[in-house]
Amino acid sequence: MIYQKTLAKEATVTGIGLHSGRKITLKLIPASSDFGIQFKRSDIKNSPLIAANYKTVSATSNNTTIGQKELAIHTIEHLLSVLYGFGIDNLLCEVDGPEVPILDGSSSPFVYLIKDAGIKLLSLPKKFLIIKKPVSVTHQDKWAKIVPHSNLSVDSTIVFNHPKIKKQRLTFEFSCSSYFKELARARTFGLLSQIEDLQKAGLAKGGSLDNAIVLDEFNVLNRDGLRFSDEFVRHKILDTIGDIALTGLNVVGKITTYKSGHLLHNMLCHQIFASISNYEILSALELEEQVTSLFELKNMNALLGFR
Repeated sequence: MIYQKTLAKEATVTGIGLHSGRKITLKLIPASSDFGIQFKRSDIKNSPLIAANYKTVSATSNNTTIGQKELAIHTIEHLLSVLYGFGIDNLLCEVDGPEVPILDGSSSPFVYLIKDAGIKLLSLPKKFLIIKKPVSVTHQDKWAKIVPHSNLSVDSTIVFNHPKIKKQRLTFEFSCSSYFKELARARTFGLLSQIEDLQKAGLAKGGSLDNAIVLDEFNVLNRDGLRFSDEFVRHKILDTIGDIALTGLNVVGKITTYKSGHLLHNMLCHQIFASISNYEILSALELEEQVTSLFELKNMNALLGFR
């Protein structure tokens, strides 16, 4: 588990784009060590590869978008989140449209897709981003910070003026198994009034009860209700992991957020790399050698995706 991963074979899924409303096919193609996670618009001739990196993010309103103008690829966060959950470091993601299909609004459908394709270990070790000192960002009344920790941990607080949400807080300690059990099925959500406004603005054209939790003024409109009593904050953590994956590394630190979203997550990534004193990058082999001086040995399995 100290080595980088990709898929064992190509995988394909087709679904609706949340904002475009278009039918879109996503193709996941195995890649070699140190390729990273990269995206490509297969519907545009000679389109370049776009690295899934915090520096290529061009928009953070209602989703995370990489690339520019007609080459942009929207709504990448759920896919990146589940790839991080599996510990997949290298993959080419091709889409024949402007966004990753939303599927059911969670990362669960991607779990089955990836399990069916299988995982392949590569020859080079994983790389870890070790947070060395506290880093924080703020925007209006919202904030996010990351501090040194023995594993990736996310402590998230959300506050919504809605009787079914109100204030929710959850702390999540990352491992592959806990990601699949506790986060993967949590869906994106929105208020009916907001969705109607977004659709008038040309967004959320593909939004429906099939791919999001939708709430009116008082209730959840989905016939089957919620998958977790606190599904809203669980999805926020799912998003946070997808956005922090844009560091391109396996993160070792505790993230705490208050009313955060894609913008704050991207700001936090930029702030981490603003000073070399904030972090250290180690290969899994280097980390294994130093683990007794960095953390207790029992944390090594969690860092590498086991618990």
